[in-house]
Amino acid sequence: MKNMNQLMKQAKKMQEELMKAQEALGDKTVEGSAGGGAVTVVVTGHKVLKSITIKPEVVDPEDVEMLQDLILAAVNDGMKKADDLGQNELGRFTKGFNLPF
Repeated sequence: MKNMNQLMKQAKKMQEELMKAQEALGDKTVEGSAGGGAVTVVVTGHKVLKSITIKPEVVDPEDVEMLQDLILAAVNDGMKKADDLGQNELGRFTKGFNLPF
């Protein structure tokens, strides 16, 4: 039984560390971009879009579709990087479990 108690304590400690790491992800940010930096976005580790920056030279009223595509590409890039951040930060806790972040 002594080993079981020790195992339970280790599992609780690991769970607490995982919760802290998940919370800390919200404070970390990544930057996604498209069009060679024409559109950039900042996304938290919790996949919250914090900002979008658009260079004035890509704003063409005659080609709104291109700007929309650049924004979509930048947001998708930022979200992928946020996923990668989550995998890197939390992967040590979830190796072998294939859990979504």
